[in-house]
Amino acid sequence: MTTLNETHDPSLLSWVASANALDTDFPIQNLPFGVFRKREATDAFRIGVAIGEAVLDLAAASKTSSALAEAIVAALDDPAATTLNGLMGKGPAVWSALRLALSRALRNGSADASALESCIVSQADVEMALPARIGDYTDFYASVFHATNIGKLFRPDAPLLPNYKWVPIGYHGRSSTIGVSGESFHRPVGQTMPPGADTPSVGPSKRLDYEFEVGIFIGGGNDRPIPIASADDHVFGLCLLNDWSARDIQAWEYQPLGPFLAKNFASTLSPWIVTAEALAPFRTTWQRADGDPQPLPYLDAPTVREEGAFDIQLEASLSTARSDAAHAPAMKLTRTSFRHSYWTVGQMVAHHTINGCRLMPGDLFGSGTASGPTASEAGALIELVDGGKKPITLANGETRTFLEDGDTVVFRAWCERSGARRIGFGECRGTVLPAR
Repeated sequence: MTTLNETHDPSLLSWVASANALDTDFPIQNLPFGVFRKREATDAFRIGVAIGEAVLDLAAASKTSSALAEAIVAALDDPAATTLNGLMGKGPAVWSALRLALSRALRNGSADASALESCIVSQADVEMALPARIGDYTDFYASVFHATNIGKLFRPDAPLLPNYKWVPIGYHGRSSTIGVSGESFHRPVGQTMPPGADTPSVGPSKRLDYEFEVGIFIGGGNDRPIPIASADDHVFGLCLLNDWSARDIQAWEYQPLGPFLAKNFASTLSPWIVTAEALAPFRTTWQRADGDPQPLPYLDAPTVREEGAFDIQLEASLSTARSDAAHAPAMKLTRTSFRHSYWTVGQMVAHHTINGCRLMPGDLFGSGTASGPTASEAGALIELVDGGKKPITLANGETRTFLEDGDTVVFRAWCERSGARRIGFGECRGTVLPAR
C-alpha cells in the first residue's frame, strides 16, 4: 500500500517564495526531477529539481556544507551526471530518502537555506533536455474509450478487437526521435492511399494529429518477470507525452503489423518527471465495468483494485499562427482524467515483463491516448472531429480538421483533491513546421 509521509504535508511552505503560490505546479510537495542548463550556455546539462518558478541545481548543492549535500552524494553516483538514469536505477528507498532530504532543505525554517540560495536558478533562465537516456520506448493502448473511438473509424464492423480487454496492447516505438517540450518538428512525409486512388502516393501528411499520453519512466530494471504486487516499485515517475501521429500514413500502413512511420517521426515529452511518491495522495481505486472480463491473476492484486489508478487532470490546448500573431492565449480543446485508463501503470509493467523481457533504468512507456468517456474528453484530434467529418471551430473563429503548419499543441496536467496540496506537471509543447 502507498504510504504518505511528511513530504506530503499540505501545510508545508518553502523559503523559495514562488513555491507557495496556490496555482504553482511545483510546490514543495512536488519536487520533480529534470535535466537543465542555463540558457545559451555551453556547459553540460545537469540534474535539477523544480521548486516554484525556480530550479535547484543538485550538482551545485552537492558542493555546499548543507545536510542536503550529504544526501545528494549518497543518492547519486555522480552529482554532476547529465541524465537521471543513475538515480532511476537506485530504487524506491534511495528515491524516497533524497526526496525527504530535499523537502527538509527547501522548507521554511531550514538550516540549509542560506547555503542553498546560490544554487537556485530561475526557470525562465534555463533550457531543458530529455531527463534520461531512453534506451527503449514502448507505447501502450490503455484507454478503452480511445481504442473504441479509433476502432469505429478504422474498423467499423469490429471497433474493439477481442483481445483488448484481456491483454495490455502495446508496440515497440522509436526513441531516437523523442524530443523535449518546446521543440518544433517538420510535418512528416510518407506513403498514403488517397481516397478513390488505385495506387499510393508519397507526400506530406494531410491528417497530422496529436495524442495526449502519460509518459512513464522505469526505474530499477529486472532479470525476471516483475510480479504485479511489486510492479510500482519499478516506476520512477510520470510525465506528459505527445505521440504525434500522421493518420493518413497510419491508415495505409498499420495492417498487418501496426504503427510504423505514422508514429516514429516525432514524440514530445514534458521535461519534469513527477515522482511516483509525489503522486501518492492522488492514487485512486481501479475497477472493471460490470460484464467486462476481469484481469488474469498475473495482472491482478488487492493494491491494483484499491489504488492502482492515478487521478491526473489532463488538458490539451492549441495555438495557431494567427493566434500567436495576435498574442492570444492557447485555446482549450479537451480535458479528461488519467483515472479512466483501462489498464494501470503497474499492469503495464507486469505484462511487459511476463515473457522475460528486461527493462532498464530510463526506459519509457507511453500510456496510449488518454481519452475519457464523453466526446469532450477525447485525447486526440481525430476523435474530436469524428475522423475528419466534423471540423471544430476554435475560439478565434478558425476551424481545424487536423493540424496545420504553424500550430502549437500544449498539454498541461495537474492533481488536486481535498486535504492535499495541488501539484502539476508543467507543460508539454510542440510546434508543427512545414514538410521538408
